[in-house]
Amino acid sequence: MKRQSKLNDTRGFTLTEMLIVIALIGVIGTFVTTNIIARFNTAKVDATKVQMQNLGVILDDFNRVCGFYPTTDQGLEALIKQPAGRECKNYDPNGFIKGGRVPKDGWSNEFTYVSDGNKYTLNSLGADNKEGGDGNDKDLSSDEI
Repeated sequence: MKRQSKLNDTRGFTLTEMLIVIALIGVIGTFVTTNIIARFNTAKVDATKVQMQNLGVILDDFNRVCGFYPTTDQGLEALIKQPAGRECKNYDPNGFIKGGRVPKDGWSNEFTYVSDGNKYTLNSLGADNKEGGDGNDKDLSSDEI
């Protein structure tokens, strides 16, 4: 009989205790996930701003070499291959962007580019890739950076 009483003294976790632990893990997981997603979205915005600044440096180099910015019609493709129309006598045969591709914004969307040849504006339409929006959907412009 002594042996049975010793077995009864050893306890495991009750169902209630296990449910409380699972609920706490769920609450902590939700909090952590929310913070990670917020930081991930912030990183995409920051990456887009950096990409726009880099493209701005390349466009300024194009302007220095050619004496003008690519027009809206020529677009950012003028940084990869010599544009038709207005001639650039000193155009680098390898283009101005190594790799042969115009970078995209943080959401893998194309930048919009507007230029009259004297000045330019680069835009990213944000996460929703539509004009306007708030938060992550907010448009970014090189004029505001």
